[in-house]
Amino acid sequence: MKKIICIICFILSVSFLNAQESYTINGETLELKTEVDGKLDLLWNIIDGKYRYFVRTEDNTITELKNTKVERKFQEEYKTLLNELTNNSMSTKRLNLTLFSLKEFIDKYNISVDSNYQSNVSRSKLQFRIGVFGGMTNSPFVTNPNNETTPLFGAELEVVEAERISRHAVFMQLKHVIEQDEIKYSTTELALGYRFRVINKETFSLYANVKFATLNFSNATVVTDLNGVITTEEFDETAFDVPFIFGVGADINISKNSFITLGYNELFALFLDNQGNFSTDFSIGYKFNL
Repeated sequence: MKKIICIICFILSVSFLNAQESYTINGETLELKTEVDGKLDLLWNIIDGKYRYFVRTEDNTITELKNTKVERKFQEEYKTLLNELTNNSMSTKRLNLTLFSLKEFIDKYNISVDSNYQSNVSRSKLQFRIGVFGGMTNSPFVTNPNNETTPLFGAELEVVEAERISRHAVFMQLKHVIEQDEIKYSTTELALGYRFRVINKETFSLYANVKFATLNFSNATVVTDLNGVITTEEFDETAFDVPFIFGVGADINISKNSFITLGYNELFALFLDNQGNFSTDFSIGYKFNL
């Protein structure tokens, strides 16, 4: 287990950087990525935990897009600026200060003023990813007096927003825990969950998971010794729960459409009791965009 933790810590300590350039804007030196390149350019990055967006005109003037809050009311300065830069040729009424919304707006403007402009905006609403994984678990919510670990494997379908930097995702997961001689327990679990990416880059993301609904088909063998009489009973159980099981994970991009996944699962649950063993539920897998 120590080796696994060391490997994860090493991976998380590596700096995953996207292509970006350094700019000095109003005396502040910033590393920014170019998202749209045309008559109007869109630059952005996550700086000190905040998304910051900038537009660059053809004369290389770079101005930040802001939305300051004064007395509980947002000023929407970014809309005023974009109206000026586009000569009020496009409505900003429904324009949000998000990467995808700004990218789509500036992309449409560039298309309207430059016949040679090549759009790179994908307007699909959802992105599907499918993955497989395997690992080991001590099934912390099941009676396991000797804290034995058993193999697990499974598959997952993840749905994310088309927006490339979306922090949110939902997933459906199928997992099977294999019975071992040391612990007479196996289960096949179908789960629905939600994922929030705390660190979210194109090359690396670190996220928290919560399984909010599970359906388990379990088999267990219980051996009892009553006054020297040993009895063995087998139980088959089907159970639907809303357990809110929490875990953490990471995606490491290895190509344009594929990822290595790491998981540390079943840390705790709101509506399931831990049976005395801290989670040693680890998995590693492979995931790709459909």
